[in-house]
Amino acid sequence: MSNTQTSSSHGKLIAAVVAAALVVVLALVSAFIWPGWALNKGGEARSQGTTSQGASQDASEPTTPSIDAVALPDDASELLKAMPDAVLNFARTKAAAGTSWSGASPVEEYTLTYSTGTDGQEVTLEVAQWSQGEDAQSQYDNLTGAMTGKELGSGNVKVSGEATGAYSAKTDPNDETKAIAVWRNDTVVFQATGAKDSVRRFYQQFPL
Repeated sequence: MSNTQTSSSHGKLIAAVVAAALVVVLALVSAFIWPGWALNKGGEARSQGTTSQGASQDASEPTTPSIDAVALPDDASELLKAMPDAVLNFARTKAAAGTSWSGASPVEEYTLTYSTGTDGQEVTLEVAQWSQGEDAQSQYDNLTGAMTGKELGSGNVKVSGEATGAYSAKTDPNDETKAIAVWRNDTVVFQATGAKDSVRRFYQQFPL
């Protein structure tokens, strides 16, 4: 092969490589710079997905009750008065003296019911107070020690950054669609029972 033919072939090869490179560059420019869809479309899709998910959660988990709370008796104690009218969309529908923990000798005890107005979503709340934190701790230990279901959550109860107690939530060992949550705040012990989803939402947002 002659030198002229070799130079000609080499020149054609370089031209082909340059042409291919230009095609790639133009494709990238078209996709990412000129119309802007390759970058912006991805960002828009993520934004829409987040918005859609948030709207779905808000629609499925309302945060305000659709029913009115039942008023407390005029002679309600300070502990009973401290019980909220509503927690998220759960409104208080019943409040009466309780006796479930009478064997532990609390100073006072109450049984309350919170409802969304839909059957099967009620939460029963047992609350009692002792004169000493040690007695409340003993009751908390007895209650949580008897909980044998699957753990849903546990940790410390904190007020102004300081631990004042602890909490534990587990499924009902006899029915995994139900749950039990127990927590202690200083001298007061609470126990919420009901449907698992209801208990989970209720105890996490309970203000005491």
